[in-house]
Amino acid sequence: MPRFRLQDLTTLESSPTSPATLRAKIGDLIIHSMNAAAQVEMVDRETGEYRVVLQGTLDLEDPTVGR
Repeated sequence: MPRFRLQDLTTLESSPTSPATLRAKIGDLIIHSMNAAAQVEMVDRETGEYRVVLQGTLDLEDPTVGR
């Protein structure tokens, strides 16, 4: 699996995108993070609209270099 890099964060904002593509990108981000958390900021029960904020620390170490 290719390593998620800081430069890849801007690809999360590509719009429009399919839910499957966004799920894959966010999954890669989380997998390559040292820690991650999510916070639900807003839910509109009438429209189904929601806002979720992800926060974490990306693991910047190169796995090809000995740790």
